[in-house]
Amino acid sequence: MEIGEKKLFDKDAAYERWDQRNQRRGNDKYFHEDEREESYLRELKGRIQNNTSGFLKVVMTALLVLVQIVFVMWLSLQIRTNGTVWYYLIQVSSMVAIVALINRNQSPSYRIAWISIITLLPLTGFLLYFLWGRTGKKKKELDTYIMRQISYGNKFLVQDDDLWVDYAEENPVSGRMVKFMLSENFLLTEGNEVDYFPMGEDAFEAIFRDLENAKEFVLIDFFIVAEGGLWDKMHDILKRKIKEGVEVKFLYDDFGAAIRTRKYFKQILEHEGFEVRVFNPIMKYTSQLYMNFRSHQKIMVIDGKVGYTGGFNLADEYANLVERFGVWKDTGIRVRGDAVWGLTVVFLQMWEASSHDKEHVDYLKYKVMQDVQGDTWCQVISDGPANNPKNPIESIYNQMIMYSDQYLYITTPYLVIEDYMKQSLIEAVRRGVDVRIVTPNIPDKKYAKQILTEDAAIVGTINMDYRSFYLHYENGVWMSGEKIQNDIHRDFEKMFQESKEISYEDWQRRPLVWKLIQPLLNLFATLF
Repeated sequence: MEIGEKKLFDKDAAYERWDQRNQRRGNDKYFHEDEREESYLRELKGRIQNNTSGFLKVVMTALLVLVQIVFVMWLSLQIRTNGTVWYYLIQVSSMVAIVALINRNQSPSYRIAWISIITLLPLTGFLLYFLWGRTGKKKKELDTYIMRQISYGNKFLVQDDDLWVDYAEENPVSGRMVKFMLSENFLLTEGNEVDYFPMGEDAFEAIFRDLENAKEFVLIDFFIVAEGGLWDKMHDILKRKIKEGVEVKFLYDDFGAAIRTRKYFKQILEHEGFEVRVFNPIMKYTSQLYMNFRSHQKIMVIDGKVGYTGGFNLADEYANLVERFGVWKDTGIRVRGDAVWGLTVVFLQMWEASSHDKEHVDYLKYKVMQDVQGDTWCQVISDGPANNPKNPIESIYNQMIMYSDQYLYITTPYLVIEDYMKQSLIEAVRRGVDVRIVTPNIPDKKYAKQILTEDAAIVGTINMDYRSFYLHYENGVWMSGEKIQNDIHRDFEKMFQESKEISYEDWQRRPLVWKLIQPLLNLFATLF
């Protein structure tokens, strides 16, 4: 059903918005006159369309989890009342679990949260931990399978070792970070051409243009897929391209698409000629809360020549065709050059992780020789819960903080980080770094995911919270180059002008109810 509709792009308004963006970019005219006349978004009507069957599936999953909680509480009461032997057995088991958690090689916040729950709720807490906190057999098997697909894909990332030497000679500080990323199998490439999009609507204009020129294949991966104006336009283009012989692989997360796509969405696309895979069906691992581990990645690759990533999803609010929680700002990039191969490999790794086919995809079929003369060094980065507790993206972000010397600018929808990263931010301020963090005024996921220093920038899907660092599969692109860093810096300057600074005194004056709730939220932040 449609519960909202808004026509955003009338001609005059579109021209005015584009002219404003041109001024922000410092360009005389980003869109030529003929390109403005050919706008893909100007006549689109946005809508928010909810699927009853998908909503029921999510509700049923939540009810199953609730039933488990109620059963555990009932069982705890029965044991406390009638089962003295069982009561003491669970008490002993709780102590064993706490010792195991203390020695577990995992996030300190995660361990502290479970230890607190087991201690505060001696019976119920242990049973909940036994049900959801342990690394169960199914989870181990799934993690092992996904890591096997990732390891296979990494074989196709052949590094030219001389590149790192060249970069490190000119950039000794950030060169150390590059070396770390190389150790994590993140391919370093040079000479890439990167365009930066400060808004989702900018990115989708470029995406539609490139899709119209697709000749061989299109690879698409989004966390959220919502039927609406954007999907209608992309769907129309892709159907035409399939008829022309273009191969389309479409991957999306089950939770991200369940509510806002129609019933049999996957089957309809397959009937139209799409190759479709769905990551981690939400009801498959309900018993272990593995439904919580999602693919938050956003990647699009066209003919192996052009790649996109960023914070935007395939939903109308990301292009401000409908209004949810105010103006939605998520950034993105368009990459041409050897870095496109890095995005391609990440896509194919997750494509294979979403199926149990015995035969691997022919990776080299999607590798295209590039002839691009850009100025940007790039490393495509990715990780996910199968990496736990060895999560390279969290370490990369912390290194960005520690190696910053002049300024450190961050945008993130959430700021829920480990104590060691908080300390890194504080130390950066104390050594004279200009540290600024921009978060949304209206709470929801509507701000860009990026970090910028004087040496490099990262644009991608990554939020600065436990979920992004440990529970989601994420991706981004680390970039070092004068043009891309200047483009992102100008966008930050614009955001600073539109933002309100929150001082320590302002924070101390926050409402009493938040002062009471926040300690409890901190306890559970790493679990959900």
